[in-house]
Amino acid sequence: MTALMSGTAPTAQGVGPLLRAWRERRRVSQLELALRADSSARHISFIETGRSRPSEEMVLRLAEHLDVPVRERNALLLAAGYAPHYPETPLDDPALDALREGMERLIRGYEPYPALVVDATYRVLAANRGILMLLDGLPEHLLEPPVNAMRLTLHPEGLAPRIRNLREWRGHLLEQMERQIALHRSEPLRALYEEVAAYPVPVSGAGEEPAEPVPYFALPMQIEHEGRTLSFISSISTFNTPMDVTVAELAIETLLPADPATVKYLHTLVA
Repeated sequence: MTALMSGTAPTAQGVGPLLRAWRERRRVSQLELALRADSSARHISFIETGRSRPSEEMVLRLAEHLDVPVRERNALLLAAGYAPHYPETPLDDPALDALREGMERLIRGYEPYPALVVDATYRVLAANRGILMLLDGLPEHLLEPPVNAMRLTLHPEGLAPRIRNLREWRGHLLEQMERQIALHRSEPLRALYEEVAAYPVPVSGAGEEPAEPVPYFALPMQIEHEGRTLSFISSISTFNTPMDVTVAELAIETLLPADPATVKYLHTLVA
């Protein structure tokens, strides 16, 4: 799941070039953005070239219509000379007690299926017993805090040798990270991507196929556990309309069993 995006756009270049960069990244014309934001193409042009200073309300309105991440909206406000609008509350702050407890109840309630909570750089913030089952036997250096879900999955001493369809699953994860980097422009995430993309691909598990192919509805992660091949489909949930940077960058990843054999085995463990 989703990791915190600590990289923000530099503010020295001013808000105009930053807004233009976001508009071009979203492939939206000045006219289209103006219509969405109830403005004019002329005004948008003046803002982007620095001939006009947008109001705080206009910065937030343009950022919303460009689907700019919450952290980067604060960067736009700073570049325009305004104070950040969205707080960044530490997850262990008492103000987020209800949120934290709710997420923990959610992933516990998902047992025996695996579930975890990650931030925008895939740092694991919480995990249930289904995840701990998959991590059994991994070396201590990969399990020392802060634990990173991408490192655990792709490291040659991590889960990678156990994943039967490693090449396909690895490609999926790297493409997912590439999309996030393009969306968020996070330097920490880019550094993580370069690290895990450089890991050697273990021979064990790579390119193998299950004995009896199953028609899956999405790409599964097929992983060995105690001599069995378990299949999971990953689903990621984020919070709608977040008003806090920390909350905006949280993601809950649940692994849904992809075949009846996996369901049966996991419920046998609970029984």
